[in-house]
Amino acid sequence: MLTTRFAPSPTGLLHLGTAFAALTALQRAREAGGRFLLRIEDIDQSRCRPEYTDAIIEDLTWLGLDWAGEIRRQSEHLAEYQSSLQRLRPLLYPCFCTRSDIAAAGSAPHGPDGPIYPGTCRTLSAAARAERLNAGTPYALRLDMAQANVPGLTFEEEGEGTITCTPEMFGDVVLARKDTPASYHLCVTHDDAAQGVTVVTRGEDLKPATHLHRLLQHLLGWPAPRYAHHRLLTANGQRLAKRDRSTTLRALREAGHTPDDVIRMTGSPP
Repeated sequence: MLTTRFAPSPTGLLHLGTAFAALTALQRAREAGGRFLLRIEDIDQSRCRPEYTDAIIEDLTWLGLDWAGEIRRQSEHLAEYQSSLQRLRPLLYPCFCTRSDIAAAGSAPHGPDGPIYPGTCRTLSAAARAERLNAGTPYALRLDMAQANVPGLTFEEEGEGTITCTPEMFGDVVLARKDTPASYHLCVTHDDAAQGVTVVTRGEDLKPATHLHRLLQHLLGWPAPRYAHHRLLTANGQRLAKRDRSTTLRALREAGHTPDDVIRMTGSPP
């Protein structure tokens, strides 16, 4: 059965752009007689707030959306992500560099997640790593892309066909930090597999991440969904964001707009 999902992070109120993403996923499922799921991606406890989770559910309900089964909350599945991380352990190495260390490294090329890591800690000796670990130095776990990459791996993009993956654009990507026990990239691919998602609909800004997600799916033996990356809503030439308070569903509702008004504003079918 075709299964889609909407997976917001509770770091702010839903706006027209996120409403459009939810409606797009729901419409795709309805067209195929499939399932639409809701997932709350609250793995980053430093930024996510329970009150925003409540607001997301309230706003989606007001908009008239319904979903199959229980809402999956990432914060309730940390043990699962740690298990997946352990399966990748032979391809991971501890990185003791801080963000400021990497920024100070200078003219490193940029990838989708920022400056590509120069590999400083990849070549540390076993003794040097052990010394820093024993001293309690904070570290992140990075994927050794040179070892992990699988040339010729592909994914399916609706409307475009087969696309060859180039996850090396991310460099040695972080899959876990001290303050975030598993990265977005690991959690989202784990959850899509766990929930049986067959079509991932999401904004075109996340299309580059698909190259990395497909690699993680391959490494962990998970099925590969199809992908459909949709346009982003903009205002005055700028992508809508949570800081655009005037476009939040809460503000529009308080201004007297109806759910049908909001759906028309997104350009989604009724």
